[in-house]
Amino acid sequence: MFFRFSWKWSILLAFIFLAGCSTTEFTINRDNPWNKYIVGPLSDFLDLLANLMFEQYGLALLVITIIVRLIILPLTLKQYRSSKQMQLLQPELKKIREKFSSDPKKQQEETMKLFQKSGVNPLSGCFPLLVQMPVLFALYYSILGNPNIRTHDFLWMQLGSPDPIYLLPVLAAVTTFIQQKMMQSQMPNNMQILLIIFPVLILVMSLQFPSALVLYWVYSNLFTIVQTYFLYKPSLRGDPAK
Repeated sequence: MFFRFSWKWSILLAFIFLAGCSTTEFTINRDNPWNKYIVGPLSDFLDLLANLMFEQYGLALLVITIIVRLIILPLTLKQYRSSKQMQLLQPELKKIREKFSSDPKKQQEETMKLFQKSGVNPLSGCFPLLVQMPVLFALYYSILGNPNIRTHDFLWMQLGSPDPIYLLPVLAAVTTFIQQKMMQSQMPNNMQILLIIFPVLILVMSLQFPSALVLYWVYSNLFTIVQTYFLYKPSLRGDPAK
């Protein structure tokens, strides 16, 4: 159960790290392997997409979001199947906890045996995050290093600067809350506080991020909300899990 929700704290740590980074513009030095193979190509790809999207980098970010989410879709489906299997294993896990309540080590051993026997990987929920985290870091530095993105106006905002009217950070927080609310039934009681804490922290940190990065987060949340609806719609409607 811990692994299924630790991704929230992991991605929050990524946001905290980025919040502590300098927002000063810089030139992408492609002698650095990270810039040469990740940041630089992503920056170039955003330029290419923007040229195809009527010079709109906001739309280019939408395309990037869709591409990334489609790439990790097989991992997300695997995570979904693992989640359903974990639900089926709950009675057995409860028996193990009760039987070995005084022996945590034995409890852990029996739990892992049950996972192996059932073919369940408790770490599967972390895999989509492992793909998205490098994108967040690369996108952050692509924005700061690409003057075309940094100075581009999209709707009411300049993509290289924080949202001047704070609407985008609010959208980031609201979509984060909705995304979590849809999965509330999957959360243990001791994790319910995340429904409030995580959106509030996202709101506070988004106030200082470049709008392009927050826009990517909002796009990603919207994609997840739609995806979650179609994957979990029987349980979201209150119907029995199928």
